[in-house]
Amino acid sequence: MVLAIRPVPILTDNYAWLLRDEESGATALVDPAEEAPLVAAVEAAGGRLDQIFLTHHHADHVAATDALRKRYGAIVTGAAADAYRLPMLDQAVDDGDGVTLGGAIGTVMETPGHTRGHIAYYFPLTPALFCGDTLFSLGCGRLFEGTSEEMFHSLRRIAALPDATLVCCGHEYTQSNARFALAVDPDNAALRERAAEIDNLRAEGRPTVPVRLGVEKRTNPFLRAPDVAAFARLRREKDGFS
Repeated sequence: MVLAIRPVPILTDNYAWLLRDEESGATALVDPAEEAPLVAAVEAAGGRLDQIFLTHHHADHVAATDALRKRYGAIVTGAAADAYRLPMLDQAVDDGDGVTLGGAIGTVMETPGHTRGHIAYYFPLTPALFCGDTLFSLGCGRLFEGTSEEMFHSLRRIAALPDATLVCCGHEYTQSNARFALAVDPDNAALRERAAEIDNLRAEGRPTVPVRLGVEKRTNPFLRAPDVAAFARLRREKDGFS
């Protein structure tokens, strides 16, 4: 079952994601952190919220969970390994577990690195990946809790998904990520084309995501890193880049 998907801008530069199974009308939010704009989005989509999917415990991804659960009676799903620091979970999941939204079936992927308990949700028939702060367009998350090796292997797992997969990440960091990517990979024609597209989108006030994973494989320096050492070097450079 194919999902209708749209990003909902919240906070300063975050996205929550609104998912709707058009056949059943079942609706979900991924990483809800600001109540008012998300209530407005849910109401505009029919006033129904069946599920909340959480990728990790940071407040800018979970802060509105309890308010939205109380308002709509939504079921909250998150990582069993992080249940102790997430809002109360109705469904605690592990790597490989299934999740459903109406007729749409997804799979949980453990993606540690940004945080130790980080997970992503992959819906293969759409196809779409809700990856929180693991993978960004032209970037990846900072290593707040995990190691370079953990993040590298999380990104390898993501890179193994089909090129058509929509990457639905948690932040609008793409334009700043493009500046770093061009600094380390200036001869990449696909990257230069993507950077120009990003500038145009932002000039029009439009989101730069979702983006197809195939585009990221050609342009994202962190996905293109050949090994853990190269990835770690890039991550250190990005942390100090301005």
